[in-house]
Amino acid sequence: MDFGMPVLIENKNIQDNIALCKDLGLSFIELNMNLPEYQAENLENTGYFKKLSEKAGIYFTIHLDENLNIADFNESVADAYMETVARTIKAAKLLNIPVINMHINHGVHFTLPDRKVQLFEEYFDVYIKKFQKFKDLCEASIGSDNIKICIENTDGFKDYEKSAIEMLLKSSVFALTWDIGHSNSCQNIDEEFIMQHKDQLRHFHIHDSAGKKDHMTLGTGEIDLKSRIGIAKEHNCRCVIETKTVEALKESVLWLRENLKEV
Repeated sequence: MDFGMPVLIENKNIQDNIALCKDLGLSFIELNMNLPEYQAENLENTGYFKKLSEKAGIYFTIHLDENLNIADFNESVADAYMETVARTIKAAKLLNIPVINMHINHGVHFTLPDRKVQLFEEYFDVYIKKFQKFKDLCEASIGSDNIKICIENTDGFKDYEKSAIEMLLKSSVFALTWDIGHSNSCQNIDEEFIMQHKDQLRHFHIHDSAGKKDHMTLGTGEIDLKSRIGIAKEHNCRCVIETKTVEALKESVLWLRENLKEV
């Protein structure tokens, strides 16, 4: 089971992240497309990233932009996100990247006197057609390559999102990411759904959590980390140690070594 790290805001460039990754004995770095350095046009400089990874003896995974909204009702906006995904997959194939992680965008809601109306739920037929188009694009772009687009839980999947995810999971190019910190901070409301599809788990984001606070150093919160990481191991998943600071990452790696004899 491979353990990796996210790119950290304290590290000013990819070289600094690679140096830390190697120093900690980790296997990979998750490149985050929310940051300017890892936009599609930069990832398309595949020779540069490939040279860095081969020299360091590590590999990369990718985290798509959290704003990604392929179901946006504005066709131009949705098409731009779809193009971004297609370009990212093309770069991932050249870089031998095994996982592209993504969030599901809840979309806009209207607040009525007695309730909130999620527009994707209200216009579900439009919404699900967008996801079918997304599924078709990803299947065509990935082809026979061994790349999984892994859908990550955040603050609780909506029912309409579960329908879309289940449709995507019928395709071999899609799988699940379990973020155990996010899960804990929203009372584990996604756990039943995730366990129903546990055979399609391929990726984990691990960090500790207490109450609504997450991205904590491993061993400092209330999660049963040994159980959760045991599930990751059972399903041969990669684990991103998703803390937000260099110090928290170092302490989390030490916790893994001392408590699970991992890394």
